[in-house]
Amino acid sequence: MSIYVGNLAYEVTPEALEQVFEKYGKVKRATVPQDRETGKSRGFGFVEMVDEADENTAIEALDGAEWMGRRLRVNKAKPREDNQGGGGGRRQSWGGDRNNSY
Repeated sequence: MSIYVGNLAYEVTPEALEQVFEKYGKVKRATVPQDRETGKSRGFGFVEMVDEADENTAIEALDGAEWMGRRLRVNKAKPREDNQGGGGGRRQSWGGDRNNSY
């Protein structure tokens, strides 16, 4: 399981995020995605812990907690949806032959 950590201060590093979660158990990995163009934090991160019980404890303790002047949103990360459609949903063309019935 992975933990989503939202509303992070933009100065947060993966190492700092790991230190916060280590208070609740052993951390496998902590990441803070960066914007491709600017190289700055995107304001969220992910944490994986060794033990699921520790993950649940960390979520309960840190969700809504204030850190670096921001109130954290901490919950179980949802699986990433494959977004190959380029926007999702059904695409329709409204130009061309208007006699098409849908």
